Amino acid sequence: MTGIRDVAKAAGVSISTVSNVLNGKQNVGDETKERVMRICEELSYYPNMAGKTLKKGNSRTILFNFSDFDRSFFLKIINGISDYANEYDYDFIISTHKSCEKYMRSNLTAGCISLDSRMTNEVLLKAASEAYPIVVLDRVIHNPYIKTIITNNYDPMSQLMQRVIDCGYRKFAFVGGPEATEDNRERYKAFTDVLEKNHMLFKRENYYAGDYREKSGYRAAKIIMLSERFPEVLVCANDNMAIGAIRAFRENGIRVPEDIAVTGFDNTEMSGIMELTTVEVPNYERGYLAAQYLVENIEGKRNVELFRISAQVKWRKTVESKKK
Repeated sequence: MTGIRDVAKAAGVSISTVSNVLNGKQNVGDETKERVMRICEELSYYPNMAGKTLKKGNSRTILFNFSDFDRSFFLKIINGISDYANEYDYDFIISTHKSCEKYMRSNLTAGCISLDSRMTNEVLLKAASEAYPIVVLDRVIHNPYIKTIITNNYDPMSQLMQRVIDCGYRKFAFVGGPEATEDNRERYKAFTDVLEKNHMLFKRENYYAGDYREKSGYRAAKIIMLSERFPEVLVCANDNMAIGAIRAFRENGIRVPEDIAVTGFDNTEMSGIMELTTVEVPNYERGYLAAQYLVENIEGKRNVELFRISAQVKWRKTVESKKK
């Protein structure tokens, strides 16, 4: 295995000079820096940054905690975080909820962005401190060291529902995500509030539990097809479940939207391909803002006020007017 001695020998410099170059010291000439870095690349020598961090007691690494690899919108959030981190010379690592807690320490990472419903508030509250700020997405935590960024789910879902009703639909079913999540609660409340506002009754028996994955939407559609309560429109709490439901309907000869209309939420790439009516959440910007606020808090610019991101309806072909 290549070590720092090998790099120093190949570059014709001392070990301390290589160390100074790798640590960004200014006491080494540009020509020497370039030669050392070129040889590091040629020899595939990558210093143990984690070890250096432990020795120094600080870090310039952002931790992103999530665990639902099935949801494609995470990639946009990751891109947003990564772009901001690169612009401001921070490293960026991803960890699942099972291993995240051990990295939530100031000698390993500088702060954490969390988007994982299985990460408990208790763990986040325990980890958060002046030396270790946290940004949470899709949940609200009141703490002087935790910044909350949430999507305004209620208003766009209300707008979507009212327009669906204005198209002439009267019989509704709803596929929800994990009931403990803030976004599912807001989306479902907007759904029921608009129905109530329009003097329309929604029976809880027409609520189908899901988990934001495509498989749960597919399963809900299969159950709907077995029942006698076939709705005119299926409102899904996210795009993955809506896409799963559409696939199940089409496999069984049920046309969308001619036989049943379907809506989603998130505006994933697949929703555009399937012409799904949905709500567009600016996930790249969400990631970028999360990284921005985290870095500001890391660098002492305390800001933990709740921030709401707006979203907008994307009207497509899975809903059509029933009025003639």
